[in-house]
Amino acid sequence: MRLRCLFAVPILLGALAVPTRAGDLFISTGDPDGLMAMATRPSGNGKIETESADDFILSQTSQITNVSFTGLLTGGATSADISQVVVEIYRVFPLDSTAPPSGNVLTRVNSPSDVAFDSRDSSTSGLTFATSTLSTSFTAGNSVLNGINKFPNQTTGGEGQVTGQEVTIATSLASAFTLGPGHYFLVPQVLLSGANGEFYWLSAPKPNGAPDLQTWIRNENLAPDWSRVGTDVEGQGRTFNASFSISGQVVPEPSSLAMGSIGLMIVACWRRRMSQRSRG
Repeated sequence: MRLRCLFAVPILLGALAVPTRAGDLFISTGDPDGLMAMATRPSGNGKIETESADDFILSQTSQITNVSFTGLLTGGATSADISQVVVEIYRVFPLDSTAPPSGNVLTRVNSPSDVAFDSRDSSTSGLTFATSTLSTSFTAGNSVLNGINKFPNQTTGGEGQVTGQEVTIATSLASAFTLGPGHYFLVPQVLLSGANGEFYWLSAPKPNGAPDLQTWIRNENLAPDWSRVGTDVEGQGRTFNASFSISGQVVPEPSSLAMGSIGLMIVACWRRRMSQRSRG
């Protein structure tokens, strides 16, 4: 019995080569900087689908339960006009994609993949959402709505200033996104019931020194490809982040479970050894 205990402990120790732990997950890109506003919506009300994407990195397997993002409601729209909210997760090209790509954009390097990895939709009870108004009048210096074109006509310079009601939309997912360690893109979409209203996702400052890709955008006419909002569409040499936060839980890895098993085994071996001594 003593030999079995001594043999089992090193095996379990091998599982602990990369120890991990459970804990809260929170990633935030901060408040809007007023530089860019990017349309992002599901199809509806006679409008085609448009998607804007910004990236985040997970170092451990995580469950995302809540996603919040900040944008503009324009054309006189208010939070009461929000009829649908979608949250999508994309991986990085060439995952979930056809390679080589079509050549309809300048590059697909570090872009989102062709198709979503996972998604939740308020119209199918995949999420619930609440809206808070931050400002009744907020202006972004440039915007992208309709000028999303294939190469070689991708650079439009943007569509100029846009002003609207600044809102944060906080979502609670009916079932969590479970994502392994890796690089991902978040794509939130908002559909408004009024024909004149639009939702724009607002840009945020890029972090200093942290790995962070620029925002990408596409519509049904460009899909499955994506263009870079700053480099390709605006064409002024600027790159943009987007304003969002995600929260949830870091999932314990098997090594964490092995640690608990080691503790139980050591206690069991010690008890057996004490029992044998007392009988001796």
